[in-house]
Amino acid sequence: MRLLELHMPADDRFDTVMRAVKNAEPIDYYVQNTEQVDRRLISVFLREGTGQALMDNIQTVLEDCNDYRITILPVEATAPKLKEATDQKAERKIQATREEIYSDVSTGARLDRDFIIMVVLSTVVAAIGLNSDGVAAVIGAMVIAPLLGPVLGFSMGAALGDFVLLKRASMTLAAGIGIALTCSWILSFFLVIDLESQQLMSRAEVRLDGLALAMAAGGAAALSLTRGQASALVGVMVAAALLPPGAAVGLFAGAGHWTLALRAALLLTLNVVALVLAALIVFRLRKIRPRSWIDQKNASRAVWINAVLSALMLAAATALILWLDLGAKVSVG
Repeated sequence: MRLLELHMPADDRFDTVMRAVKNAEPIDYYVQNTEQVDRRLISVFLREGTGQALMDNIQTVLEDCNDYRITILPVEATAPKLKEATDQKAERKIQATREEIYSDVSTGARLDRDFIIMVVLSTVVAAIGLNSDGVAAVIGAMVIAPLLGPVLGFSMGAALGDFVLLKRASMTLAAGIGIALTCSWILSFFLVIDLESQQLMSRAEVRLDGLALAMAAGGAAALSLTRGQASALVGVMVAAALLPPGAAVGLFAGAGHWTLALRAALLLTLNVVALVLAALIVFRLRKIRPRSWIDQKNASRAVWINAVLSALMLAAATALILWLDLGAKVSVG
């Protein structure tokens, strides 16, 4: 369930809003008078996945009003027990509202001190794990790496045509990857690079199954987000496609193995493209789009530009991988 609360002026638009509330077929609703005689507080209990249409209708009615506030809260429990929904079509479309998703993504795409610290720490753990062939350390680095937010932020910005979010997520993602590269490059001067490490050398192998993993991770992350479910585990999958290759680039470059560094950089670049494209496709299929038709037009343009460029890059990369046999095991000797 979701509890939608609307605080609005008690003017002639109130009756229109109440009709929209009733048409949404809520579980329950009530109206409260506030301390201000010219204000009303409407509380609406909705089944999960049914709030987007109501929010859009309310915002349309109050388009020219700046003195209102909509708040959405999750409901952990209620009594008496509710009957299970019988509309299977509605059940299949359960997802968080656009505003909830945007709030989560916008927070995760923020470039702040905590993000920088977490990237540094996860890169240190990943670099040491890669060089020592420690699988547990590499997995641990993926768990703490905060790279899911900017990836989803970039895709969400494209899906909504929100260039502010698109720019912020791009800067955060670029900063995260840049910090990872710099940290691992610095560490390469303090570590004896072990080219016998399977974990390290595998990041110089560019294979099609790696692209498939990145596509699956991006799609799973976006789907998890739209359904309002925990995304910590899929965040590990996203980090698996970004952090180890990024750390490997810095280690190889610092040790002077430029061919290996370029191969790892190619893997990193392709994984970023695959993640963004998969998340973008899922957002589109889940109909995450702006409310007004003008914004939808701009969003569609952004989606197609990003999708076409990403698809062309992946197609070219696939041909390159097959032609140069970049997936073959590498060794230095």
